[in-house]
Amino acid sequence: MSKKSKVMRYRLGLVFLGLGLMGCSGGAERQAEAFLSEYNGRYQEYARAAGEASWEANTYIVAGDTTRAAAETAAQQAFARYVGSDFVLDKARELLSKRDQLTPLQALQLEKVLYNGTPNAESISEVVAARIAQETAANQKLYGFDFQLYGRPTTPNVLDSLLIASRDAQTRAAIWNASKAVGGVLKEDLAHLRTLRNQSVRALGYADYFTYQVSDYGMTSQDMRQLCYRLVREVWPLYRELHTYARYTLAERYGEAVPEWLPAHWLPNRWGQDWSALVEVAQGNRLNEALAEKGPEWLVRQAEGFYVSLGFPPLPESFYTKSSLYELPKGTPYKKNNHASAWHVDLDTDVRSLMSVVPNERWYETTHHELGHIYYYIAYTRPEVPIVLRGGANRAFHEALGSLMGFAAMQSPFVGDIAEFAPEEAVRTDLDVLLKEALNFVVFLPWAAGAMTEFEYALYAESIPISNFNARWWSEKKRFQGIVPPTDRNEDYCDAATKTHIINDAAQYYDYALSFVLLFQIHQHIAVQLLDEDPRRTHYHGRTEVGNFLKPLLAAGATRDWRVLLQETIGEDIQARALLAYFEPLMAYLQEQNADRVHTLPNESPSI
Repeated sequence: MSKKSKVMRYRLGLVFLGLGLMGCSGGAERQAEAFLSEYNGRYQEYARAAGEASWEANTYIVAGDTTRAAAETAAQQAFARYVGSDFVLDKARELLSKRDQLTPLQALQLEKVLYNGTPNAESISEVVAARIAQETAANQKLYGFDFQLYGRPTTPNVLDSLLIASRDAQTRAAIWNASKAVGGVLKEDLAHLRTLRNQSVRALGYADYFTYQVSDYGMTSQDMRQLCYRLVREVWPLYRELHTYARYTLAERYGEAVPEWLPAHWLPNRWGQDWSALVEVAQGNRLNEALAEKGPEWLVRQAEGFYVSLGFPPLPESFYTKSSLYELPKGTPYKKNNHASAWHVDLDTDVRSLMSVVPNERWYETTHHELGHIYYYIAYTRPEVPIVLRGGANRAFHEALGSLMGFAAMQSPFVGDIAEFAPEEAVRTDLDVLLKEALNFVVFLPWAAGAMTEFEYALYAESIPISNFNARWWSEKKRFQGIVPPTDRNEDYCDAATKTHIINDAAQYYDYALSFVLLFQIHQHIAVQLLDEDPRRTHYHGRTEVGNFLKPLLAAGATRDWRVLLQETIGEDIQARALLAYFEPLMAYLQEQNADRVHTLPNESPSI
């Protein structure tokens, strides 16, 4: 046992000796209260230290300098040693064995204590330390990678912009290939991460890491896969029409024959998860023109103003002083993580965002999305929500609320105000606007609930060999998305590893799929029940009744079962009904457009 482990054991022993003596004169409820009070305080201390170290490692990346990565690893390992200590896990199990004597809130906290501790158990401390070090190293490779295009340095933002703008198929292939160069570098890392993640949860009874991650929903891995499959099945007829539309539209655009499957480099997104840039609408063009004049700082302040207009408080000034919101200036001697994210560093008042905002439509929506997470943090940061339960009702709820507000900010009546539309230009029922939205929200579901979820299930639950990583990745993409690579992608590549979530947010991408379904369910309730407006043409801004509806939903944090909260909020279980109703006019239009075209996707959605 290391010196640090011995010190940790000694300190925890003193703490729990006191709790044990206290328990001699009180019942299980009193013991639980004392234990949870101590745990929440220590949990917050370690979370703050780990959050600060991780922030430094993600915002200041210098090639060859491992100082910040080492500090992040050390802080994460200290956090892991605490939450995974034998004392903590044994005490939580002991108290949960007396569940009938506990309050529901205590039981929820103790279950979260066990969930947090499982992949960090002291009994496998060497595995935990190795996993954390491997995760940190992989992140450094991913975000510190020198992307090159035609032999010149470039950035992910530039590659993304070029994939949207280029009209030449050969050029697009070069851009797409450049975006995938980091995958091969990360292939061995992904294999090691898979092994270490599985080992870290199997020690405490989980079959694999995918099963562990899903358990946070109170579901089995098969339950989650069946739910994802059902959602893909529900949207499949509409997705099939969108797939056919895209094949024919892009073939004409690039002057190529209509392909049987969609070539990945034809699409305006590196992973084929969002095709919305295929459609140019007046709304988007005018918005881009307006935003270019206003600058990136305006986008963030505008997003804050959107929330304030609903009755939420202004952001703390520390949000602006501590966040990293904009692209690094040219010549900056370091890099940063370019993936947009929101941070609740101390699980209290220190909220931050990591973005690279530029004044365009994509970042306009993203700023509203990320501030949705920030306002979720602020809403449940209150004494009634214990530290360990300061999270969304489930992980998908957090994403749903962020996506909802990004979606609401894009509704044309509000965009019309910003981009100075004439009323007749901002008609929400225009089919081109619906098409653009469907190429985002509908297209995303077979990707997230299908290809991503099934690949990660295969990675962790089936332990597919490293020699089959790339083949399995493209098999799932073809099966669920009808997308194929531009050329043969052998096992020298690892295209899955180019997706950040595969490396550092593993085995939970279904969160995003569920969040999009929840988004439309919540939006329809707001539009119809609160605003009495067409869901395709709503105007949230300035409507405090929307804020009053959302505040208690956010403020509950993870203190309520998500299924119960959903029933109480909108009166139904999770399903794609609201999403499909929203796009009904588009479905009829696409069927007419595709009447004489060949559909290559099968009538039935893929099975699992």
